[in-house]
Amino acid sequence: MTDADDLRRRTAELLAGHPPATTERLEFLRARFDAGLAWVHFPKGLGGLDAPRSLQAVVDAELEAAGAPDNDPGRIGIGLGMAAPTILRFGTDEQKQRLLRPLWTGEEVWCQLFSEPGAGSDLAALGTRAVQDSGGDWIVDGQKVWTSSAHLARWAILIARTDPDVPKHRGISYFVCDMTDPGVEVRPLRQITGEAEFNEVFLTGVRIPDAHRLGAVGEGWKVAQTTLMNERVAIGGARIPREGGMIGIAAADWRARPELRTHDLHQRLLKLWVEAEVARLTGERLRQQLTKGQPGPEGSGMKLAFARLAQEISGWEVEFLAEDGLTYDDWTMRRPDGVDFTGREAGYRYLRAKGNSIEGGTSEVLLNIVAERVLGLPPEPRTDKDVAWKDLPR
Repeated sequence: MTDADDLRRRTAELLAGHPPATTERLEFLRARFDAGLAWVHFPKGLGGLDAPRSLQAVVDAELEAAGAPDNDPGRIGIGLGMAAPTILRFGTDEQKQRLLRPLWTGEEVWCQLFSEPGAGSDLAALGTRAVQDSGGDWIVDGQKVWTSSAHLARWAILIARTDPDVPKHRGISYFVCDMTDPGVEVRPLRQITGEAEFNEVFLTGVRIPDAHRLGAVGEGWKVAQTTLMNERVAIGGARIPREGGMIGIAAADWRARPELRTHDLHQRLLKLWVEAEVARLTGERLRQQLTKGQPGPEGSGMKLAFARLAQEISGWEVEFLAEDGLTYDDWTMRRPDGVDFTGREAGYRYLRAKGNSIEGGTSEVLLNIVAERVLGLPPEPRTDKDVAWKDLPR
């Protein structure tokens, strides 16, 4: 069984054979994946060693101390946090071998084609259609929206309706879509921050081979649940040090600007600091639970806490800094390579945080998930449960 000492030995061998100071970055990342040190809990041959997930920290610490390059997780977060766990659970051996290595190394960026103009919070109502032709390929037509990194992506995880004659949660299938294929059009969506981190994607006669389907036909909602649960953990459960993230910035502002302090702002900051620390420790417990299996609905609670705290802390910061909190460095429309919730100045953080309660599942939907699946409360009445999708009012 792989233990911490074995991982340190393997990491030392990787560093000896590929010294970070003289090895090209991509070559090093590929070698790390092939050595099973990319994500140690993945199977052997797929970047892992079938080791406990908790031991990843041992590898990361050794590599960081040696100055080894990382795979720029902020740029490829959708691939790492959402696509990879879904491919691992539902993909064929061929799909895993083809897709996981360049996903982890960052050679191929991924995006998520889930939300639509008429199917955001009610994602199961999606209307993008996939029809199988006589040759077995799927022809996809529809529109997706709020797609992060679509302008950078080579691949997308896509859900589409393959049977309109059954209720909405059934008749959905899950695909891997090549974003370079004919018929895929990506348009920027400019946000309140001025940049276009999100996109809308139009799919017109896009041909997807049946070999790019994940899971059985009509069971895409089951596959999508794995993606969504991992997404919420990825957004709300990221590992941060004590007084890290947004609360760390607010605390630093407080220490640096004593002339702006008031009793009320002090009391509010203390309350937010305690809540941020509780959320951090809860996230650590959630990650420990993940070592025993797939994420559950508890990740929805973490994502809820993340969104609320980000908005309240950034609001506190703008108020504390007074006129300095209202400055904004650049409204130029640009298409960033990744998401940085704590980047730039206070004005940017305040505006960007407004999206935290929408992306990755709205806070209202996540409250329902926590109520029903964590607390066991009665579900809300559903009048459309047994109604065919084609018969739903739109």
